[in-house]
Amino acid sequence: MKKLSACTTILVGKKATIDGSTMIARNDDTYSPITPQKFIIQKAEKNNKGRIIKSYLNNFQMELPENAQRVPAVPNVDYKKLGYYDESGINECNVAMSCTESTYGNERTLAFDPLVVDGLDEDCMQTVVLPYIKSARNGVEYLGELITKYGSAAGNSVLFGDKDEVWYMEIVTGHHWVAQRIPDDCYAIAANRVSIENVDFTNADYFMWSDGIREFVDAHHLNPDHNGWNFRHIFGTYTEQDRHYNTSRVWYGQKYFNPDIEQDPQDGDLPFIRKANKLITQEDIEFVLGSHYQNTPYDPFGHGTDEEKHMYRPIGLNRTQNAHILQIRNDVDADKAGIMWLCIGGPTFTPFIPFFVNMSDTDASFNNTSLTYNQNDAWWYYKSLASLVESHYPQFVQLNIKYLEELNRYYRGRIEEIIANSEGLAGNKLTEYLTAENQKTVKHTKKLSDELFGKMFIESIKMSKLTFSMDKNL
Repeated sequence: MKKLSACTTILVGKKATIDGSTMIARNDDTYSPITPQKFIIQKAEKNNKGRIIKSYLNNFQMELPENAQRVPAVPNVDYKKLGYYDESGINECNVAMSCTESTYGNERTLAFDPLVVDGLDEDCMQTVVLPYIKSARNGVEYLGELITKYGSAAGNSVLFGDKDEVWYMEIVTGHHWVAQRIPDDCYAIAANRVSIENVDFTNADYFMWSDGIREFVDAHHLNPDHNGWNFRHIFGTYTEQDRHYNTSRVWYGQKYFNPDIEQDPQDGDLPFIRKANKLITQEDIEFVLGSHYQNTPYDPFGHGTDEEKHMYRPIGLNRTQNAHILQIRNDVDADKAGIMWLCIGGPTFTPFIPFFVNMSDTDASFNNTSLTYNQNDAWWYYKSLASLVESHYPQFVQLNIKYLEELNRYYRGRIEEIIANSEGLAGNKLTEYLTAENQKTVKHTKKLSDELFGKMFIESIKMSKLTFSMDKNL
């Protein structure tokens, strides 16, 4: 059973961010609202030859290289039923990877290069790539070689980032793909359909592609345009689902970053890459990933008609199992530059907690998630918080906004405090220090979250309909 990843992706180049970092971000949306996940550290492997990875979802298997870097991951708890799906992480070389954005090729192209049933799919993709790559560009090359060798079992798009470059790779048939580097001063948004547009085969600095893809398109007469080579036009879809499920999310994200641009939420040719009106912050990305068409008629919590409020799929969903922003900074030492902002409960109502990825372990509340409800587990705890806010949205949304604002204020200062206090530390001592400080950040986040829970529970008691008074003064 493939886990449907109807996700939303945001990629931002280093000159488009407020602090010069690169950021790649994505919501991990699954078929079921209840798909427990955990946040773990996969240890480095040295001289460990002969390790085999086998998919639980098809017959894919491969031997892993003997040396692997340490990486964080956010896998499924019930991996034997649902697959591994490590989802996102930053390795020891400060290469970020997030996978995948489910992407769908059209029937014309799949007729001549069908998906490979037992090929490499999303469930194993991060596991077989991220521990072994040295740069974002190398990530595209490495994964491209695996697709050539094993084929792809599904349409998948993959995000890579390092301190200098951000890449988006779209694998749309059994063996063909294109990757584009996001210009340093630009951002890009993708939402479950082919996004890359015109490909410049003379510009290897900004484009990579599968061997033989131009010959494949020519041989099977797949290019519908009179001029140019538009990857979206050739391999992509233009369906009713795209118009109501996919393109509207791109429209809203671009509306947020470029409010002066007038666009149609059902336009199948919204641009993939844009320059924002201002420098982009981590808080901006958080807002978009948790958004639900605020200040438009399409907001499910808004004042539009019933038809308008259910016309388009929101970006933030109750089945977003985790959301993440993978940030590589350029203004600090490399051993403190990788920060994984992880939202484990749903990005609309719960916080993105910053973790320095140079760590040896995660907090116990994150790495030992139960399959059944357990409020001691971060995944269940923050899912519960989100559910309580949503169930009393008019009464609790302002409390929730203030809570998230206070946490982001704390996180900003907290990160700089940790960096300043780590001066003089290196190697294992620095890793131990950052591990302990991450867990202190988790503890403070839990404290403020408990306070919010308490306020909301008390207000909920006051809202009970099971009340009656014969004396209006009582």
